[in-house]
Amino acid sequence: MHTEFYNLQEDPFRLTSDPRFFYLAEPHRLALTTFLETVMRHKGFLVMSGPIGTGKTTVLHAGLQILTERAATGSPLASAFILDPMLSRQELLEMILAEFEVPCTSTSKPARLAALHRMLLDMQRRGGTSVLIIDEAHLLSPELLEEIRLLSNADTHHEKLIQIVLCGQPELLPILQRPELRALRQRIAGSCSLRPLSRSEMCAYIAERLYTAGFRGSNLPFPAATLEDIYRYSQGVPRLINLLCDSCLTIGCKTGRPQIQKDIVEEAAVQLGLDETQSQFQPQAQPQPPPQAQPRPQSPPLVQSQPVAEVAGDLMPVRSNNGGNFANPTIVHSTVNVLIERIVVPVSSAQSGRSTNDAVNSTVDVLIQTMKRRLTSATE
Repeated sequence: MHTEFYNLQEDPFRLTSDPRFFYLAEPHRLALTTFLETVMRHKGFLVMSGPIGTGKTTVLHAGLQILTERAATGSPLASAFILDPMLSRQELLEMILAEFEVPCTSTSKPARLAALHRMLLDMQRRGGTSVLIIDEAHLLSPELLEEIRLLSNADTHHEKLIQIVLCGQPELLPILQRPELRALRQRIAGSCSLRPLSRSEMCAYIAERLYTAGFRGSNLPFPAATLEDIYRYSQGVPRLINLLCDSCLTIGCKTGRPQIQKDIVEEAAVQLGLDETQSQFQPQAQPQPPPQAQPRPQSPPLVQSQPVAEVAGDLMPVRSNNGGNFANPTIVHSTVNVLIERIVVPVSSAQSGRSTNDAVNSTVDVLIQTMKRRLTSATE
């Protein structure tokens, strides 16, 4: 197992939405902040979009974990997470009731809606929050989107009873622009989008996952030159980064090489078919101008050629006096630092009242304490 070979306690690059491995890069921090603000302020609809593999589902799971920990301190939470929206209207309502754990023996739509409304009112009276999350929302038909909009009509004079998060690929956005969905569009109170990671974000992402998985060695398995190749093949997409790094560690273990070099990355990329995918991102070669003709302006490359170590700065491993690599403590504590210094939930007391501000602050405190516990236990 490559986990033993690289002194890891668990696999650092699994393709799961484990919030323990959630790295707060800039787009993910903004998405998580928007999610928490929209849900905790009971604003109604939130739309989250992003290309395939950029971590949308991970953000949702991290947000739900935060809200669940908050619920343990006296703020009840009822959540429904729909992973497959390819349903009929009846099936969607049945799935929502099942996810919310609402008992209803009747199969009629009025009875099911009444049971759902009773649950939402009860949760609101107890000072709680009900949130419905629909993943892969770009697969929803206009009819189902209208059905979801009608669910959002359940509210009181003070707030929305149900918070609805539509999460999907960028194709979701033009769907919502259709004229027949303008009533839904007017109810969207928050939106956010994810993007692939930058070079420096990718370097910190890889290091953070290794440390979360238990790595405490003096030399990271991925030197700076290797990270250049990983970024070139993955284009900063977290899912591709995970696939490529996991394959590199597997090959490195089989060949007994503690340091991942360029040839290992290339072999892993070929196995995963990323060598062909990567070529699609490269700018097309410009035709050579005729002799003595004015050179044609070259299109700027999609990815700049600045070295990884130069871009990453102090998020990269730094070199010790004896020439070996050791981990910059910035990597280990980057998540805590981001939480303390950079998470700003824009909730003003004039808009939302003192209680909401306190709730947001306490939620951020929970995040900080959770990360501190993780880091403390890891360094003991």
